[in-house]
Amino acid sequence: MTWSVERLLPVRMRRVALVAPSAEIRDALVRIADAGCVELDRFEGGDVVRSAAASRGLPSDTGAGAVLAPATPDLDALRQERREDLLAGEAQLTAFDRSAIRRGEVAALAGWCPVTDVPGLAERLAAVGASLVVLPAPSGVEPPTLLRGSRGTAHSFAPLVTTYGTVPYRDVDPSWPSGVVFVVMFGVMFGDAGYGMLLLLLSLALRRGAPSFLARYRRLWPFLAGAGTATTLAGIAYGEFFGPTGVLPVLWLDPLASPERLLTASIVFGGLLLGLAHVAGTVNRWREGGPVRAVYATSGCAGFAVYASLALVVTGLYLDQRAYTLAGAALAPVGLLLAGAGLLAATPGGAAGVGETAVRLFEVVVRAGTNTVSFARLAAFGLTHALLAHLIWQETTGLARQGPVPLAAAVALFGVATAAAFALEALIAGVQALRLEFYELFSRVFEDQGRPFRPWHVPLADSEVTT
Repeated sequence: MTWSVERLLPVRMRRVALVAPSAEIRDALVRIADAGCVELDRFEGGDVVRSAAASRGLPSDTGAGAVLAPATPDLDALRQERREDLLAGEAQLTAFDRSAIRRGEVAALAGWCPVTDVPGLAERLAAVGASLVVLPAPSGVEPPTLLRGSRGTAHSFAPLVTTYGTVPYRDVDPSWPSGVVFVVMFGVMFGDAGYGMLLLLLSLALRRGAPSFLARYRRLWPFLAGAGTATTLAGIAYGEFFGPTGVLPVLWLDPLASPERLLTASIVFGGLLLGLAHVAGTVNRWREGGPVRAVYATSGCAGFAVYASLALVVTGLYLDQRAYTLAGAALAPVGLLLAGAGLLAATPGGAAGVGETAVRLFEVVVRAGTNTVSFARLAAFGLTHALLAHLIWQETTGLARQGPVPLAAAVALFGVATAAAFALEALIAGVQALRLEFYELFSRVFEDQGRPFRPWHVPLADSEVTT
């Protein structure tokens, strides 16, 4: 695979086995835990952890805050010192130690590791006489999913995707495209260069970890930066700078003067996004189930043909271009037949299956239209912002003309009203962009759910430990 293709996929995983002499298994597990890049196989539930912990008098609560001692510690001394963090780490290590397969003097544990981390981890394990063996991937078992940029980097849009669900390992990684689409839609609805600059300043502050109570959200600064950039550019296009203040000329259109153009542009933009979502869905269906699934799925070629036919017909009627209308009419039966065959294959068959297929096929057609029209909300909320900003500016200028004292009141009114509008509209634009991303786009890109990559990570203690 080329580098560009790899960037479109989740991180490649390798099935690996930790193999070590039984006497050195603890040292090997400590290095695995400290590296934090291996998801070791474990039994579901906490029974193994609890039983292993109880056998050594360790706590069963092994959650956040656990650390490991480099060498085997004195458990009695840890209890006396009330080192709950070290005791919790020992409980986790004991659980994996008990889960290891032993043959004579050798112990082994299997798991998953990102392919890029295998060489470095193997070198670390070799220092204690252990090995990391690459195994063939087990048949019928899908590796866990780790999206690129989701391992603590500050420039990732991965949280947008993981909030919706876990991407199947075979599917494309939509983190960057979905992030770009999200901020563009946000900017269209919130278009104001002044507001955009405020968002850029907030993103800079968040990236620097200020204010301190927002430090936990530092990783989300790319959303603010992207939204601020898109909002600023949309404001420049609309001629809005904290409203119609006259600071910027109108480069594209005034939303209040040309609502029809904004509405048409929003729907066309939504149609293009839905078409791209169908393309991504087709790729995913192919990777999940081969060409047959890609061709007949309503989120694959069949659904794309239905959607493209409707788009061509509507475009032809709108532009009075008969060629587009005829092309759409010719493509529609192909898409409907393919989608109907795929839907029918998923039913028990018979009259009931035919009836169910007809209903679901009707739903596919209706949904194609309603999902496209749903993008009109981009224009609707853009108009709402423009109207509210216009009212604030109109009241401010009207009050300012009445004298020095009213001028001071006008400045206060403008500041308070703008701050309230900024907070309310930012929340609404964010929610609406998220809704369009999830319900209109992701529902076509994804059909299945994957399993998230959960590496075992317990850091080494940074203080002296009784051994």
